[in-house]
Amino acid sequence: MSVKTIAYNKHALYEYFVVEKYEAGIVLEGSEVKSLRAGKCNLKDSFCMIKNGEITLKNAHIAVYDKAGAFSTRESKRDRKLLMHRREIDRLTGKINEKGFTLVPLSLYFSGSIVKAEIALCRGKKNYDKKRVIAERESERALRREIKDYGSKI
Repeated sequence: MSVKTIAYNKHALYEYFVVEKYEAGIVLEGSEVKSLRAGKCNLKDSFCMIKNGEITLKNAHIAVYDKAGAFSTRESKRDRKLLMHRREIDRLTGKINEKGFTLVPLSLYFSGSIVKAEIALCRGKKNYDKKRVIAERESERALRREIKDYGSKI
């Protein structure tokens, strides 16, 4: 089965430590799926909430499909229900009630013809953690640049 990534939330990896990853189905309308096939989606400020035993994806922007006409009456940042097994939802509810954990969507992708969401149980990073990640990335980039320059001098 082929997996085609639609949208990836890079901001989540900067803001949070990922503890566990889960796969969830997502309830969409037909025009939203067509918009996703065109790649018009943004997960930057989105998050997940568990209420009444259901997981809801909030603040995820899926653009209104321009060729839908009068059938596209929904807004682009509406709440969307995520589909998971009851055991998984109960387990996540227990984890989220612990201090510092939250649910964040990492990506949306097609698994065959079905849209899936990869959500993660995350713990928030402190400012010094974020600065350390930036410093490590910069030092790695400088190291790669030095290796590239060394190879061109030979």
